[in-house]
Amino acid sequence: MGSERERRRVAVLREYHLLDTPPSAELEAVVRVAATVAGVPAATLNLLDDVKQYQLTTVGVAGRQCARDDSMCAVRLDRGVFVHVPDAREEPDYRDNPWVTGELGRIVFYASAPLISPGGHVLGTLCVFDDRPRRLTREQIGRLRDLAGIVVAFFERRRLARLSAGLEETIRAREQWTRTVLDSIDEAVIAVDPSGGVILINRAAHALHPDAGLTAGPDGAAARYRLYEPDGRTPVPDDQVPLVVAMRDGVPVTGRELMIQAPGRSPRSMLANAAPLRTADGTVHGAVVALHDVTAEHARQRLLQEAHERLAAANTELRRSNTDLANFAGAVSHDLVAPLAAVGGYLELLGDPDEVPEQPRVAEWVAAAARAVARMRDLIDALLDHARAGRAPVRALAVPLGDLIGEVLHDLDPEITAAGARVSVPGPLPEVTGDPVLIRQLMRELIGNAVRYRHPDRPAHAEITADGPAVRIADNGTGIPAERREEVFGMFARVDGQTARRHGIGLSSCLRIVERHGGTITIGDTPGGGVTVTVTLPGKWSVRR
Repeated sequence: MGSERERRRVAVLREYHLLDTPPSAELEAVVRVAATVAGVPAATLNLLDDVKQYQLTTVGVAGRQCARDDSMCAVRLDRGVFVHVPDAREEPDYRDNPWVTGELGRIVFYASAPLISPGGHVLGTLCVFDDRPRRLTREQIGRLRDLAGIVVAFFERRRLARLSAGLEETIRAREQWTRTVLDSIDEAVIAVDPSGGVILINRAAHALHPDAGLTAGPDGAAARYRLYEPDGRTPVPDDQVPLVVAMRDGVPVTGRELMIQAPGRSPRSMLANAAPLRTADGTVHGAVVALHDVTAEHARQRLLQEAHERLAAANTELRRSNTDLANFAGAVSHDLVAPLAAVGGYLELLGDPDEVPEQPRVAEWVAAAARAVARMRDLIDALLDHARAGRAPVRALAVPLGDLIGEVLHDLDPEITAAGARVSVPGPLPEVTGDPVLIRQLMRELIGNAVRYRHPDRPAHAEITADGPAVRIADNGTGIPAERREEVFGMFARVDGQTARRHGIGLSSCLRIVERHGGTITIGDTPGGGVTVTVTLPGKWSVRR
C-alpha cells in the first residue's frame, strides 16, 4: 500500500512540471523570507521524486542535487509533518547523514515545512538550516508553515494556468477540426443565434448565399436567402423558414423541401432539416439547419418518368402491333388460303388429260404452278405457326415427352418414309412441364428439319435422347457452320450452300416457343457430321420408364 502511495505521490509531483522549469522570482522571494523568519543564513526549496532530491531554488548556499537516500528531507517525508532538529549531530536519524558529516555539507541546525498538495501528497519541503545549533519559536514554525502553503498555492496556480492554456488549445483544435469537417461535406450547414444572426456557415452554405447578410435577423430571411416553395414561384413566408420554425417552436423540422434561386445561379432544389440549439438547462438558444441538394435527384426522377412514359407508349404500340399481326394471321388464313385452294383445284383440272388436250408444255406449266402453290401454302402455314407460337397462352401442364414424340413421329411418318430416313429413341424421355400444343409444334419442327436437311451421300438418321431436363435431337445431315448457328434462328434465315427446301421460319418459331417457356435452345456438332439441337425446358421434370 505504501509503495502504491509513493508511486502516486511521484506522479502528482510530475504533473506540476516543476523539475523541468526554472524557478521564478516569486519562489526565490519566498525562500529569502523563510531564511529571514528562521534567522538563519541558508534556506532551500527541495523537491523529491523516487530517485533524487532537487533544490529548486536556494538562498545562502549553492544549489545542488543529491540522491534521495542522502537527503535529510527524505528521512521523515512520508509523515508530512514539520521537522525541527536543533542539533542534527545528536539525532540518531540525522547524525550519519552526508549533509551532517561533512561529506556533502556541515549542517547542524535543520528545520523543514512539508509542501503538501491539495490531494494530500508531499511534493517536497521548504528547508532552513545553519552550521550551528538553533531552536525555533512556535511563532517562527507557524510562519514557515504559512510560507510552505504559499509555495504550494503558487505551484497550483501554475498548474491550473497550464491546464487552462492546454484546454484553450484543445478547444481551438476542436473548433478547427469541426470547421474542416463542415467545410469538407457537400451538405450546406447554417447555425443562428437567438436573434437570427448567423454564427456558423460552412463552405457549401456560403456557396449558396455568398452575398446574404450574416448578421441580419429573421425578418425578411426568405427574401434575403431567395427561398421559394418547390414550384419555384411561391415565396416561402418568413414564419415558415425552417430555422425560424425550429427556434420558435423548439421542435425539429425534417424533410422540408424548398427552392433557392440565387441571382446568377441556376435554381437548386433543397431538402431542409432544422433543429433547435439548447443550453444545458434546455432553453432554446438558436437553431441549425442542414440543406441537402436534391436537384440532380429530381432530374433523374424526371428522366425516369419520361422513360416510363416512353416505355408505356412503346408497350401500347407493341400491343397494337401484335394485335395487327394477329389480325394479319387471321386474314392470311381466311383471305389467302381459300383462294390458293381454289387455284390448286383448277390446276388439278388443268392437269387432267380428259379436260385439257394433250399439250406437253401445258402439262409442264401446270406442274410448276402446282409446286409454287404448295410452297405458298407451306409458307402461310409456317407464318401461322409462328404467330401462334408468339401469342398463344402458355399453359403449365405435365407433358410426357415420350408419348408426345411418338405422336409426332406418327404424323411425320409419310415424310420420313419418303426420305428413306430413320428416327430412333434409344432410351426413356422425361416428363416436362409446359404447353402440350407448343411443345408438340417445337418437336415436329426439329424432327422434320433432321429429315429434310439430310446429307446426299448417306441415309438420314436422327436420334432423340435426354440428359436430365435437356432433350437432344442429333442428325447426320448437312450440318450448319459454327459462325452461322445464331443467325439461323432469325426469320427467313437460310444457311449458304444448302438447298432452299424450306422458307426459313421454323427455327425462329422454335426459339419463340422455348423462350416463352423460359428455356434455352442451342445448336452443336454431331460426331461424324450433322447437327445436334439441345432444348432445355425449366420446371418440374421426371423420367418415365
